[in-house]
Formats: sequence, structure tokens, C-alpha cells
Amino acid sequence: MPLALLALAVGAFGIGTTEFVVTGLLPEISDEYGVSVPTAGFTASGYALGVVAGAPLLAIAGARVPRKRMLLFTMVLFVAGNALSAAAPAFGALLAGRVVASLAHGAFFGIGAVVAAGLVAPQRRAGAIALMFTGLTVANVVGVPAGTLLGQQVHWRLTFVAIALVGVAAFAGVAALVPGEGRAGGGGRSPEAGGVRRELAAFRNAQVLLAMAITVLGFGGVFAAITYIAPMMTEAAGYAESSVTWLLVLFGVGLVAGNLVGGRYADRALMPMLYLSLAALAVALAAFTVTANDRVGAAVTLALIGAFGFATVPPLQKRILDHAAEAPTLASAMNIGAFNLGNALAAWLGGLVLSAGGGPTLPNLVGAGMAASALLLAVLAAALERRGPRGGGAPVAAGRPAEAPAAVGAAEAARG
Repeated sequence: MPLALLALAVGAFGIGTTEFVVTGLLPEISDEYGVSVPTAGFTASGYALGVVAGAPLLAIAGARVPRKRMLLFTMVLFVAGNALSAAAPAFGALLAGRVVASLAHGAFFGIGAVVAAGLVAPQRRAGAIALMFTGLTVANVVGVPAGTLLGQQVHWRLTFVAIALVGVAAFAGVAALVPGEGRAGGGGRSPEAGGVRRELAAFRNAQVLLAMAITVLGFGGVFAAITYIAPMMTEAAGYAESSVTWLLVLFGVGLVAGNLVGGRYADRALMPMLYLSLAALAVALAAFTVTANDRVGAAVTLALIGAFGFATVPPLQKRILDHAAEAPTLASAMNIGAFNLGNALAAWLGGLVLSAGGGPTLPNLVGAGMAASALLLAVLAAALERRGPRGGGAPVAAGRPAEAPAAVGAAEAARG
């Protein structure tokens, strides 16, 4: 494993921790600033909106900037945002710090996926992407519980100090280990890079758009259930409120396992892996409406939902890179924003069915429907791909003949 992947994973760990840890610290933030808990919750929703906006903005702004330099810039934003959050004298400053940190999220993962794929041979690209995302999944198992415990037992500001220090470590790792421009490994930019116009050209490819739609619906289905996991586990399964944190750790273990399995097998058979994970996710979410009424069944199903859900991430991110091979940075970053868009959409739809008087397990059916819809889109994408370039199956090369994805990957690895 190239050590540069470890540096990317450290950055992913910090970003994953800061995204989710705030939900466990809302009571402490509420008390500190004298605001309601729902108002304190803007620190979570504001972060999500910042991810959606920051991914395309930074990717476009950095279209002509070497990728390594952009990765370092995102870590500077990340550290600055968390430092501001830790020192915020007023709630508005804390919210601003959260937004600043969130701007780094989509661009780091989007550019990082391109760099990770360029560090290895073409046939190992999904595995490399998965190794980078391992930092994000481990954050749910280790970083979020540890950060929550630190914030609750000592002070929530120290949580953000610790996260900022993780960002400093990631900055140092990227600076030292990620190859620079003109060296093998994808840390620089292609000598043929065409800036914003070439990056935008990727969105003329139907396969890129379909992959993003699958991302929105597929992983969004996971969050239709997870957003409302607390009332589901306490009202339906009969768990105590204090047990919800450990159930989420179990969910995080599923994320780690699914990420590694998805990365490994996507390199061997990408579309079968995507079909299998989406179908299994839809079944698990549908079953959760029943198993959520039993403590053991709920715990097992929760881990499976995490595993099947994140098993879709490496193949989808690799598919984006394959079909936007000549200009992957913006498309890759936008796909990260698509995850957050799916999360927001799923939370909204799940809230609608709850507000309509449905039981606490009904959002699982919303998630199952979203995952099943994603599976149908995956089948459609494969059918279009079999039809050839007219079906949107060729990689985007603005103004140039299409190349096979593997050939593009090999050329990129050779160029750096």
C-alpha cells in the first residue's frame, strides 16, 4: 500500500469525525450559548449544506491547480474551520467555523479519490479509493464516540481542538507523501488539463449523471433509516437511550467492512458488486421494518445496512472516474456532494412519513424504495453502456476520441 494512501485516510478520518461528532454534543453546545437544541442542530445541517456547495466551488476554482496543492488547501480550510469552532465566542462564530470546515469535505474526498486511483495500477483503483475511505468509516467507529466522550466528560471545545490536530497531521502527511506535479501517482495535474471547460464536459456523459443519481438514491436510502435510529431503537426495539451510541458504533463497524469488501470486489466485477450491494441494501432496509422490533434482530440488521450501504461507495466512485477519465476532479467532487444530497433527501422523506402518523420503523420502507430505485438505475446504466458511445458509455474526452477506461487509467498512472 502506498504510504500516500495512509495520509489521505488520516484526512478522511478527521473529516468523518468532525461531520458526525457534533450530533452527540448538541446539548453541551445548547447550554454554552443559551440556544435551543434544534437551533444548535444548525451546526449539523449547515455543515451538510457547506459540503454540497463547497464540492463544486473548490473543484472549479482549483481546475488548473495541481491536485496535491488543492489537497493541502482543503486541509488548511479544515484546520481553520475546526480551530474557529473550538474558539468561537458566539454561536454565529461556531456556525461559521462549521461551514468553513465543511467546504473542505467534498473537494478533499473528490480530489483524493482521483489521487488515490492514480497511485496504483488501473486494476486496483477501487481498492485504493476504498483504503482512503477507510478513514471515514473508522471515524464512525472510533473518532465520533471518542470525540463525543471527550466533549461530554471534559469540554466540547477540546473535541474540535483534537480534530484540528488530526487535520494538521493530515496536512503534514499529504505534504510529505503524496507525489507532486510531474511525478507518478496522480498528485499533480495532467499536462493536457483543460481547466473548467474540460471538467464541465464530463456532465455531458449520461453515465456520470446516472452514477450520481445512483449515489443520491442508494446511500440516501441508508440515511432514511439512520436519521431516525434513536426513536426507532427506543420505541420499537426497546433499547435505552444510552445504548443508541453503541448501536451506531455497530453500524460503523458495518461501514468499515462494507467499504473494504466493496473496494476489493469492485476491481474484479464492478457492476455485479453494485447490483448485489444495492439489492441486499433494499432487502435489509425492508426487513428492518420487522427486525427493528427485536433487540438482536435490530442490532444485526443495523450492521448489515451499514455494510451493504457503504459497499456501494468504492464502485460508484470508481465508475465516476472511469467515465470522466479525462476530467475527473469536478465529477468526483460532485459525487461526494451527491452523498450529502441523498442524506438530506432521505431525512426529509423519512420525516414526512413520520409526520403523517407512520410508526417509527416506516422510514425504513422509504429507504428500501430509494435503494431499489438506485438498483433500477444501475441496470439502466449497464444497458446503455452495452449500446456503446450513443448510450453514454464512453469516457468523456472533451473534443477527443473516447478511450477505454483501463487505458485512460494506465495513461494517467504513467503521466502522474
